[in-house]
Amino acid sequence: MIRFYFHPTPNPAKIALFLEETGLEYELVPVDTRKGEQHDPAFLAINPNGKVPAIVDTDGPGGKPARVFDSNAILLYLAEKTGRFLGDAEDRPDLLSWLFFIATGVGPFSGQAVHFQHHAPDRLEYAVNRYRREIARHYRVLDLHLAGRDYLVGGGYTIVDMAAWGWIRMASRVLAVQDDPLGPFPNLRRWFLTVDARPAAARARQVGQGHDFKTEIDEAARRALFPSNYPADDPADDPAGA
Repeated sequence: MIRFYFHPTPNPAKIALFLEETGLEYELVPVDTRKGEQHDPAFLAINPNGKVPAIVDTDGPGGKPARVFDSNAILLYLAEKTGRFLGDAEDRPDLLSWLFFIATGVGPFSGQAVHFQHHAPDRLEYAVNRYRREIARHYRVLDLHLAGRDYLVGGGYTIVDMAAWGWIRMASRVLAVQDDPLGPFPNLRRWFLTVDARPAAARARQVGQGHDFKTEIDEAARRALFPSNYPADDPADDPAGA
């Protein structure tokens, strides 16, 4: 059984897609990050970094429970556990390279683009320009790579496609472009529509729909989501907003 700690944001979406693709049995554990539940001691014991997603595999190596955090580490762990979506053996160098390209580039730069365009209290044009242009550069790298190929690694669908899907599906918010944000990247757009049309992707988009997650970004939510913006010695600095 996989215990899946989830909030409806891009990184957990990757894991939802993998679980729905494989049919692995899992228990969904909602973590409402706008309420600060990622800072609860019980969750920090699973992910000391206080981020979602995380999993606990009750049947880990040697039959012992195993925790795994960071979305890309989880994808690699689950793929190795199941022996699925890893590509062929000769694809391993490419798989690791592109997986880490997404982990260190597409993911964090997308997150910063969203933050400075939609959440920063003051619009800093330098930051907005830097992160939006840099993520556009990442998109161009992917677009060029996808010319003449259906998937990101080898000849088939792998965890790299799942990792990229989690963030590319948010392109309109990342680039702050509502009308066909992937239009300038035709190969990336074609690839995204292929992955997004998979039945498992439709199921992944529904994961967590029955839970009443907080939607408001108020002061308590900002403290929960961006605790490093508040002085550690501020007596009002309660990440959970309690």
